Amino acid sequence: MERYPVIPPADLAARLPAGFRLGAATASYQIEGAVDEGGRGPSIWDTFSHTPGMIMGGDTGDVACDHYHRWESDVALVADLGLDAYRLSVAWPRIVPTGSGAVSQEGLDFYKRVLTGLRERDVDTVVTLYHWDLPQPLEDAGGWPVRETAERFAEYAGVLARELGDLVGTWTTLNEPWVSAFLGYASGVHAPGRTEPAAALAAAHHLNLGHGLAARAIRAELGDDASVMVTLNHHAIRPADPSSAADVDAARRLDAVGNRIFTGPMLRGAYPQDLFEDTAHVTDWSFVRDGDEALAHVPVSALGINYYTPTIVRGLAEGEEPSSSGGHGEGSATPWVGATGVDFVEPEGERTRMGWLVEPSALSGMLRRLRDDFPGLPLIITENGAAYEDEVSTDEDGGRAVHDLDRTSYYSGHVSAVADAIDDGVDVRAYFAWSLLDNFEWAFGYDRRFGVVHVDFETQERTPKDSALWLRDLARSHRDRR
Repeated sequence: MERYPVIPPADLAARLPAGFRLGAATASYQIEGAVDEGGRGPSIWDTFSHTPGMIMGGDTGDVACDHYHRWESDVALVADLGLDAYRLSVAWPRIVPTGSGAVSQEGLDFYKRVLTGLRERDVDTVVTLYHWDLPQPLEDAGGWPVRETAERFAEYAGVLARELGDLVGTWTTLNEPWVSAFLGYASGVHAPGRTEPAAALAAAHHLNLGHGLAARAIRAELGDDASVMVTLNHHAIRPADPSSAADVDAARRLDAVGNRIFTGPMLRGAYPQDLFEDTAHVTDWSFVRDGDEALAHVPVSALGINYYTPTIVRGLAEGEEPSSSGGHGEGSATPWVGATGVDFVEPEGERTRMGWLVEPSALSGMLRRLRDDFPGLPLIITENGAAYEDEVSTDEDGGRAVHDLDRTSYYSGHVSAVADAIDDGVDVRAYFAWSLLDNFEWAFGYDRRFGVVHVDFETQERTPKDSALWLRDLARSHRDRR
């Protein structure tokens, strides 16, 4: 398939506002390793990855990128690439090993070292409180489907705000709660691997509640001006045929359980009524208590958006079976609870190693819709990137190189799409590439590489790919224009 043309970094930098930030992102379980060091307790991903058959190749995150021991060189790498910002996540079981109660000073000290190193290099930070590594004891007590997990999450948030608040630029409470709820508790392709549709909806509610409680806990420690946001994998959903009532309704159903189940409580203070109607055969939603939706609704400084590919759907005829789960792994059950009679359309076009369609215009279109739905709310692209087959070669000077033109093209097209949205008046404040490093890619283990920096998992050698050098030049060009 023909790639999108790579735009010269200086040309693209000229289209980005002066205050725009360019960065890269990572997540704790995917890079840190050292799962039994520094007082860290077990997480659901430790348990899940050690369960036979759950992870491609039998891989685990036990070592990953060994970032726990190599954080200084990784922080220097961020600075060497000229990035304005770095998004990282804190491992809850490294701070509160059993999920509640005693706090690990060793864990706090580790993140203090990392955040101080970034500050010394003038790199702004976005810190994610929860990127899926729930302490295993909390899952043993019921996990996100039970209310107490949200309450423990707020306690953990308060600890981080109190101990790390002077080193953090922006807090994001949750990363992709849709994945936590529906891949973890409905389709079972992510930890903890449960296939319980009613529990998945309860998990979504308690994630909403946890967001609101955690944001309040942060601001109770740091003041009302503390910068707090949440990151959603807001699906760019559209009907295959806009003139088909069946396709339009299929898109509505996915939008309800894929998007509005979170934006409703978090940003409007109420669940959408059609979500209740679509899922009435699954649950009566009695886990929602009076006042919960108001608790989930907290003013946010920005909304984080993770975008990789569009979701194109059609309505199924009676008796017709869906052909896929929409690019979210092929589990024994659907992650789309309540959205029956929906199929996912896979049109022709360039695809990544994940099989995901490359369509930058869907990103700019989604940003415009979010602007229209939530006027005045700043947006941040907290993840955007692609997995491709990478080949390490030797350059003329004898050094290692990875000439990843596909990934460079992907970034060029998508940063340009963000610039298109900005040109249309959308308030987009920052863009984070996913990911800084090749890492443990969840159920795919080490088989999928998203990093702009290649990691040799045998030697832990880091090699910036051409995509990293393109992002470096974009960041430098943009900085020069300020």
